[in-house]
Parts: sequence; C-alpha cells; structure tokens
Amino acid sequence: MAKCAFLGLGVMGYPMAGHLAAKGHEVTVYNRTSAKADAWVKEHGGASAPTPREAAEGAEFVMACVGNDDDLRAVVTGDDGSLAGMAKGATFIDHTTVSAMVTRDMAEAAGKTGVAYIDAPVSGGQAGAENGVLAIMCGGEEAAWNAAVPVMEAYGKSIKRLGEVGAGQLTKMVNQICIAGLVQGLSEGLAFAQKAGLDGRAVIEAISGGAAGSWQMVNRHETMLDDHFDHGFAVDWMRKDLAICLAEAEQTGAALPVTALVDQFYKDVQNMGGNRWDTSSLIKRLR
Repeated sequence: MAKCAFLGLGVMGYPMAGHLAAKGHEVTVYNRTSAKADAWVKEHGGASAPTPREAAEGAEFVMACVGNDDDLRAVVTGDDGSLAGMAKGATFIDHTTVSAMVTRDMAEAAGKTGVAYIDAPVSGGQAGAENGVLAIMCGGEEAAWNAAVPVMEAYGKSIKRLGEVGAGQLTKMVNQICIAGLVQGLSEGLAFAQKAGLDGRAVIEAISGGAAGSWQMVNRHETMLDDHFDHGFAVDWMRKDLAICLAEAEQTGAALPVTALVDQFYKDVQNMGGNRWDTSSLIKRLR
C-alpha cells in the first residue's frame, strides 16, 4: 500500500480518492473548498490538509484532478504548491484534462525537483469514476508509470502508456474529438427518427448491434429521447476540452472541421442555458 495525496474532490476526484482509501492506501486529500475535504474524510477516513504542499508532504504519489490549466498550476507550483512538499523520487500524476503546453511546463518544474511526472487524463465520466472503471491515458517515463499502475488500478480499468510526457493529454484530445462527432451524429439520427414518426428505442435496438453502434448510442439514447440531461459530463467542460483540441490543432496543422463545428453547436446549447447539461444535450438544438 502507498502513501498518497489527492488534490481536487470534484465529481471525478471525490470517488477516485475514495477508491484509493478503500483499497487500503493512506490518503490525504486537499480541496479548494475545505468543507468538501472534511466530508470526504468523514466518509472515507484518511486526512485532509489546508494546502497542496501539506497534503503532498511524505506522499509517494500525488494525484490531481482539478478544473483547468490555471487550477493545475495553482496546486503544483508556488510556496503552497504540491512540488514544494514532495520529496525527490515521488511521482505526480495529473488526471486533469489540460493543454499539452501546461503539461510540459509542469513536468519540467517537477523534473527540477527530482519528482517524476505522469500526465494521465481519464475517460468514463462520473459513472466510471464512481465504479472505479476509468480509462486512463498516460504519458511519462516508463519506470515511473510501471510503479504507478498498481496504485491507479484502484479506480482505473484500462491504464495505457502512450509515450513520453504529453502523450496522455494528446490521446485525450483524440478521445474528445471522436466523442464530439459521435454525439452530433447520434443527435441528428435520433432527431431524424422522431421527425419521421419512428419509435426511437426500436430504431436503436435495430441498429446498435451493427456498424452504427457506439458507447454513446447504447448509454445515452434513452435519456436523449426522454429529454433528460442532468447527468454525465457537462457542456461547459466539453467546450473547455474542445478548445484545447482546437488550439493544439492550430499548432500542429491538423484539420478539425467537424470538431470546430460541433464546438459551436455546444455554444448554442450554452446560450439555451445548458451549461451544466450533459454533452448528449446536442439534440436539444435540433428540436
């Protein structure tokens, strides 16, 4: 069992840290809102700390799952950042979806202190975090990754190393690019079926086992048909992620015409008041 710190107790981090504690790891948590950390300790045991530095002191592994680039910088760098409390030889694992640029910056800062850095964004949403079956896409030194895998197995089902630091975030970008197109296609198909007078559930039953099938189709078609979107990954977060994808594409020269278009469709959903709706709410703008 390892001594761990977990920084960020949002809808993903809270259950992820809980799985670490349930597996017997010694866990100290930090959250910007201390009441959330207190509630976590009451539920799972362990300890909380008032700063990332204090949470990270003595930890072999420090995990973060925060909101964006700025949030990550805040919990990593500075006098109260986690690097100030981590010992040489410890490993920082970032589960946040952030830009490749901030990943490289944080990895460089970690390297100067003798701390290994793994970028490890996750996929699977809130349900995946709660059930401990997340897909984790990793970048970093192979030795550090090998040592971290048994710890990440507390909340991850698929844990794959794609290359050096940054490869995990780039792979997560591919994931979000693919999801954007899939959800838009599913939204158009379901909206078309309804306009044509078809039974949407019967249609999905007929086609989901064929070439059109996808996780989104199987897991989201019923709630989409029922106009139910208060679950899953929020539109605001998807737009944050797609902005990262589009910025990276600008740097690499990759063409993302469908992604750029769907990003604007999500902007329409935000203008409808759907900031916190699930990403499958793209169908709302077609009705």
